Amino acid sequence: MRLSRLKEKAMQGVFFLTAITSIAAVVTICIFLFYNGVPAMAEIGFFDFLGGQDWSPKNVPASYGIFDMIVGSVYVTADALVIGVPIGILTSIFLARFCPAPLYKILKPATELLAGIPSIVYGFFGLMVIVPLVRNNFGGNGSSLLSASIVLGIMILPTIIGVSESALRAVPESYYEGALALGATKERSIFKTILPAAKSGVLAGVVLGIGRAIGETMAVVLIAGNQVQIPSSLTDGVRTLTANIVLEMGYSTGLHREALIATGVVLFVFILLITLSMQAIKSRGEKNG
Repeated sequence: MRLSRLKEKAMQGVFFLTAITSIAAVVTICIFLFYNGVPAMAEIGFFDFLGGQDWSPKNVPASYGIFDMIVGSVYVTADALVIGVPIGILTSIFLARFCPAPLYKILKPATELLAGIPSIVYGFFGLMVIVPLVRNNFGGNGSSLLSASIVLGIMILPTIIGVSESALRAVPESYYEGALALGATKERSIFKTILPAAKSGVLAGVVLGIGRAIGETMAVVLIAGNQVQIPSSLTDGVRTLTANIVLEMGYSTGLHREALIATGVVLFVFILLITLSMQAIKSRGEKNG
């Protein structure tokens, strides 16, 4: 009995240590980003940095405005969600409620396999397949906002599907049976009863998908065109915040390097605001429910 309690205490200590380690890692990253990035933003000028549309680190004097890249990141992420969220949620509904068991054994590993494909492979796929497809059917040179959005829409599918399916399966079966007993069809029971009951989990999957899309780098670098501009159409090239960091960090020095770290600060805050907004929406929905 005493040995069992000692084991329990030891495991509690292990879990506590791992939790502290995770928190310490996040805090360390935050300190590094803000310590190196905020002074650079202050030197450049917060409004000149966030609202400037001229990114010319090699000019004299140099300019460090990232507004075009902020807009580019928002456009790419939003378009990827337009593609990925409906497909992901509908696929999760199919897997959770409609898919026959033999087919499920094939589709489920296939969706999970998508999550294990390296980003660079998605980038090569986009470069060899999506870019020519866009160029031949929509014009332009193919390396564009549309190409990046399609590839990112595919990349966020496994995240949205996995989390949403788990949320749908966690809904008590009595909800579904009660809707059927009241005369609803199978489809109506799922879309009007099961899906709303699982909205917190589905929303969590969407948030994770947003994080994956806005933080993606290698695939976007290969197919987005990397042009510092606000795109006027889906076939225009675009440069995202993450692409800008990876393209220039290797040779940057001084204020240029600090400006790139400050770009990481903006990206970090951007994702944090999205997460907090989703949490607020989720909390309001639970209160109203």
